[in-house]
Order: sequence, then C-alpha cells, then structure tokens
Amino acid sequence: MAATLIAAVAAIILGHVAPAFAAGVRSHEWFGNWLRWLDERFPGDGAWRGRYGIVLALLPPVLLVALFQLALATPLLGLAGLLFGIAVLFYSWGPRDLDVDVEAVVAAPDPVARREAALKLWPDPQRAVLDPPGMVSAVFTAAQRRWFGVLFWFLLLGASGALLYRLVALAADGTESRLLPAGTAAGARWLHALMDWPVGQLMTLALALAGNFDTVVGAWKEHGGASFDMDAAFLAAAGRASVRAEVAEQAEEYIEEGLTAPDLATQLGELPELRDAMSLVWRILLLWLAVLALFVLAGWVA
Repeated sequence: MAATLIAAVAAIILGHVAPAFAAGVRSHEWFGNWLRWLDERFPGDGAWRGRYGIVLALLPPVLLVALFQLALATPLLGLAGLLFGIAVLFYSWGPRDLDVDVEAVVAAPDPVARREAALKLWPDPQRAVLDPPGMVSAVFTAAQRRWFGVLFWFLLLGASGALLYRLVALAADGTESRLLPAGTAAGARWLHALMDWPVGQLMTLALALAGNFDTVVGAWKEHGGASFDMDAAFLAAAGRASVRAEVAEQAEEYIEEGLTAPDLATQLGELPELRDAMSLVWRILLLWLAVLALFVLAGWVA
C-alpha cells in the first residue's frame, strides 16, 4: 500500500513538473510495431485472429515486467522494486495530463481551436461528441482510462498490472486497435470492459461521496450500475448528473447574491461544465489517495 501511494504521488508530480519529459517517455510505438509483427507472422486463420488472440500480444511484455517486478522486490530493502514500480506507473499513466487537455478546451480562443483541443479528450477522435454533455462524459471516461484504471490495477498487481491495463486500453480503443484483426480487437474490447468495470464502480462511489450523493446514485442505478453489465455507461451518466447538479447549485448561489444573467455568465465562465467535471475528477483522485493513506497508516499502527 505504501509503495502504491508513493508511486502514484510521484507519477502525478513528475507528469506536472516535467510535461515535456513525460510526453517523450510515454510513447507506445513499440506496441504498434509488435502488433504489426504479430499480424504478419500469423496471416491465416488461427488463435491470433480469434477472441483470445490479444493474449499473444499482451503476454510477452507483461510477463517481462512481472519478472523484473519479482526480481526487484527485495534488493535494497525493496527500494529497487519501488523505483521500478514508479517508472512503470509513470510510463503507463496518461499518456497526456487530463487537466492540461481540459484547460486547453476551456481556454481555446475560437471554435476551431476548441474543437481541436476537445478531440484530444477522446482516445479515438472519430467517435468524439463535442457538445458539453459529451465532453463531460469524455472527461470522466478519460480519467478512468488515463489515471484510475492504471492506478487500480497497479494496486492489485503492481507494475505488471499498470502496464497490462495500459496495453489493453490501447488495443481496445486507441489507434493501435486499428492494427488488430476484427476478432482480436473484439477480445481486447471485452477484456478492457472487464478491467474497467470495478474501476468505474469505485470511481462512482467516490464521486457520490465527493459530490451530490443522491444524484449520483440515481444516475448509477438508472444506467445499469447495479448490474454486471460491462457495457453500461454508468460512470459517464453519474458524472453528467453530478456536474449538472454542481453547476445548478453555483448558479442558484449567484442568483441569490443578486447577479443578473450577463453577470452570471461572466461569473461561471466558459464551459463551466468542463471545469466542474475536472474539479470532481480531482476530488475522486484525492479521495482514492486518502483511502490509500489510511490503509498505510492502519498498517503502521497495527
């Protein structure tokens, strides 16, 4: 737990302190080249082109990281393993900082620039929805795929879990997914949905605690959160509902203070939904880290 907390904080700080370094390090071209090689190596019908073919792509890199993880667990009182975990988590995080992407959308000087910035919130720009509710959904989905999915599987499996999640996400819904045969891509999407389901549930719980509890729970139930439907978009729905409630509360407070409609628009600023969505994502992350810190303290006390 302590290693997870330290690694998560280090990954967040490094990404903000050295964004250019992070952008240079977090390259996944090797994975695309690996997928191309596999597709050329297995041209006919076979395991590679079936539902479980994605295992052939994931097993070698994840197994290699797992072996290093085990080998470095004890040297230097675990310091070597901690540094290795930080490095892999830092690599698997992102690849871009979500808050920077959101701020670029809000601060865009014109509609064309705003559209270009908004497309970066989506792993596949061709599927982007650029109205405010769609962009709010994109913020929560991007937070799940860039931050929380990596962090959750790092907590469960260590460095190998973080890399596994990142590669599965790339194969399921990134540009790398276009390099896969149809059957392999379908298997990658199924595996990604399976890995995302517990992450989405825990994010929604944290959102309910950090925001309007009744609103979030209502949206969660309405959109299939209470079932084991891996395709249910309950997190995005809960995020949209929570943001609507937050913006409505802010507007009501300003109206009670006597602000007119023009003053209200100025006070709320451009795209208040996106700002509130990013604020809620930060609250979720802080709540996750606080829970991790409590577990660490409890372990020390025990």
